[in-house]
Amino acid sequence: MSEAPLYHDVSDAPADGRAFWLKAADGVRIRVGLWRHDGARGTVFLLPGRTEYVEKYGRAADELRLRGYAMLTVDWRGQGLADRPLDDKMSGHVGDFAEYQLDMDAMLVFARAQRLPEPYYMIAHSMGGCIGLRSLMRGLPFKAAAFTAPMWGILIAAWMRPLAIALTTASRWLNFDNRYAPGTGAKTYVLEAPFTGNSLTTDAEMWDYMRQQALAHPDLTLGGPSLGWLKAALTECHALTQLPSPEVPALVALGTQERIVDVGPIHARMTVWPRGTLDIYQGCEHEVLMERASARDNFFESATKLFHKNR
Repeated sequence: MSEAPLYHDVSDAPADGRAFWLKAADGVRIRVGLWRHDGARGTVFLLPGRTEYVEKYGRAADELRLRGYAMLTVDWRGQGLADRPLDDKMSGHVGDFAEYQLDMDAMLVFARAQRLPEPYYMIAHSMGGCIGLRSLMRGLPFKAAAFTAPMWGILIAAWMRPLAIALTTASRWLNFDNRYAPGTGAKTYVLEAPFTGNSLTTDAEMWDYMRQQALAHPDLTLGGPSLGWLKAALTECHALTQLPSPEVPALVALGTQERIVDVGPIHARMTVWPRGTLDIYQGCEHEVLMERASARDNFFESATKLFHKNR
């Protein structure tokens, strides 16, 4: 472990945040961001989505501190300032989603070595929700979990799904799984898409917050996923559907305008999660934590209320 860069100029986070390099068990270097809190009620592990990075959740660190929690977040392998496996650094690639569990394990080892206050809780967004669910199923020691638009299914038209499976499987066997998935490329979404009609947020100020981060520090940004990542994601999402929900208390925040993840598996799982609640956010897009203030406040209040009840 050693000190890593943290871009305070764009994070809009408490000024005492620090970042560190960690090595996962396979030698891949990842970055974590830590915001401690004196007398904290516990520590929230915030698990970002694909393309995301530590600084994007600087405001979340502030919201959690106001409610009495420390926060630890991460640059997953292949994104942010973590090691990227391909020569094309803009391509988001992983060979198997099990690799992300090595990043989770490294975070947990770090948290314990730093004596971060327990209990440990989870907030997980999109791809982070997929990684987080697997971590709960593995029995990692989280007392409760809150998800936003968890990627428990990939949004692909029904008629295209067999083609996607065939293409991604062939890419693995024929060694072109490092190529971009169809319809994607090296461009960063928030710098290419206009605010009007974007699929992330309805809040112009939060959209600008994300854009300014990407403009100021392009080394944080990422383009589209590789065929290898897509194959790994499809495989993991299917595998998770075959497993029962964990006993961990959980809530899911899902916007009515969700257009990035498949909402079917979310509804299906939350109908049978023994201690789970599905909260619908009217008019919200994919990123509830980047939505208008009322939605963000509601989520943080709901999540920390769940955490308070499960100590």
